[in-house]
Amino acid sequence: MAKTKKTASKKQPIKGLNGAQALIKCLEDFGVEYIFGYSGGAAIPIFDALVGSKIKFILVRHEQGAVHIADGYARATGKPGVVLVTSGPGATNTITGVLTAQMDCVPMIVLTGQTITPMLGKDAFQEADIFGATMPVVKHSYLVKVTNNIPRIIKEAFHITNTGRPGPVVIDLPKDITSAPFTGTTLDPKMDLPGYTAPGKGKLADIKKMAQFFKDANRPLILVGHGAVIARAGGAIRKLVDKLQAPVTNTLLGKGEFPETDKLSLGMLGMHGTAYANKALTRCDLILSIGSRYDDRINGDPDKFCVGAKKLHIDIDEAEIGKIVKPDAYVIGDARLVVEELVKHVKPCNTKEWLEECEFYKNEYPLKIDNSKGLTAQYMLQLLQDITKGKATVCTDVGQHQMWSAQFNKTLKGDKWISSGGAGTMGFGFPAAIGAQFGCPKELVVAVCGDGGFQMTSFELATAFIHKLPVKILILDNKYLGMVRQWQELFFDNRYSGVDLEGNPDFVKLAEAYGIKGVHIDKTTHAKKRLEEAIKYKGPVLIHAEVIKEDNVFPMIPAGKSAYDMLIELPKTKLEKPTGST
Repeated sequence: MAKTKKTASKKQPIKGLNGAQALIKCLEDFGVEYIFGYSGGAAIPIFDALVGSKIKFILVRHEQGAVHIADGYARATGKPGVVLVTSGPGATNTITGVLTAQMDCVPMIVLTGQTITPMLGKDAFQEADIFGATMPVVKHSYLVKVTNNIPRIIKEAFHITNTGRPGPVVIDLPKDITSAPFTGTTLDPKMDLPGYTAPGKGKLADIKKMAQFFKDANRPLILVGHGAVIARAGGAIRKLVDKLQAPVTNTLLGKGEFPETDKLSLGMLGMHGTAYANKALTRCDLILSIGSRYDDRINGDPDKFCVGAKKLHIDIDEAEIGKIVKPDAYVIGDARLVVEELVKHVKPCNTKEWLEECEFYKNEYPLKIDNSKGLTAQYMLQLLQDITKGKATVCTDVGQHQMWSAQFNKTLKGDKWISSGGAGTMGFGFPAAIGAQFGCPKELVVAVCGDGGFQMTSFELATAFIHKLPVKILILDNKYLGMVRQWQELFFDNRYSGVDLEGNPDFVKLAEAYGIKGVHIDKTTHAKKRLEEAIKYKGPVLIHAEVIKEDNVFPMIPAGKSAYDMLIELPKTKLEKPTGST
């Protein structure tokens, strides 16, 4: 009997969808629960497709707010934040937030509406080349020109944004592409990413080579960076530290992946790190960076960085190896996987005297609070630490309050500290806290802001009110752009310029205008009671703390200098102008 020839079954096109509807279904399949954004003409088909979707759209008050909210959501949950805005100024308003996410390796998908494809490059109404404009500040970007490519692009975007070194992906969607019928046969196509791979465990030979350096180390120092937080490497680092009995320091964004309350923790190092962390930096004979870039905030002068010490580096991005510090050994790979393997190949170090020395530095150079001239930011942040026991998710803006918060708020878990590090974006803290609260609705989230940065995105008070988010907003109001004023005092002979914020509003009345409870604090005598009441309050609350005006953050390493040049307190002699940025 003759065999019958099997005929290949043909996949049937998916009927009844346009490009926008296919897009939303793909996002639903990836488990997206929120999209943060602002509507507009070029994105109307996408907004129309959201009607009836399982995804909840959060209408913010400005596109920059949307991106920072998505950023905070991503950092708090580990899931990519998703943003949707329209073309032209709507898209360009996201660039600050996209830069912030790229600098701090935050997974994010930014969907931008665009003019119809026949009008691209012809200066159409609200047209902007967002693909070109964002190219330097994204991990990857797409301009979609074929409707049926939408599912593949979405799948690739989610893979790219959250693997390897995370970062934002921008997808520009012309209106005719999202309006056109979708005639593809699947919403789960194969990805087409030739050349893109994410490092994993690291090479065993490199790990064994690194392990050899610990044999002769008597004063090892472990440096925990943001890469360790992203990799959720805390458990592995705990095992390594316990085995080596080595002290631990962290970068600004590495806070909490090794608990800062632990006896082996030295807290944050660098420009405004603890004095004892920086002292250890000058005395160690080996330093291992786990997911830190050895950047200029901790290493102002590479020629004087850990002089004589062996320098080891674990990073998932090969481009960071040797960019600032030439390591004696390095491993390229996921921080958690690499450290898990490294633990197997190291032996305990003889660190008894070294730990005693580090303990001496802690006792000799503690962080100080001086309320003799009035209410200080440091005192407010110490109260916040005492009340929350380090269990709150703290989201900071940028400036003096950020550094004081890093010093006084001891973080227990890496995802409990959210701050703009690489970009140093003012206006970040409050919307990031909104995003963290969306992602962790049952947890205590506190935004710590300066009076300057808060006013850049204060309009998102409406978002907090509408969605009844119980976020706490602590404004440390010194009526100055404090960090710049500090530099002008120290390095420019007190010639204050462009830093006076005397026209600040009554922040309590501002909060109440949005329907949010406001609390005013201006004295140490009532500070604790009022802060406790605000933290216990069930809804959103703004705490306006008026602190002394001219206060400085110490310790301080001037820009372009090394830890050997650290200032413990205000110097009595004139300082030379720094070579680096604030």
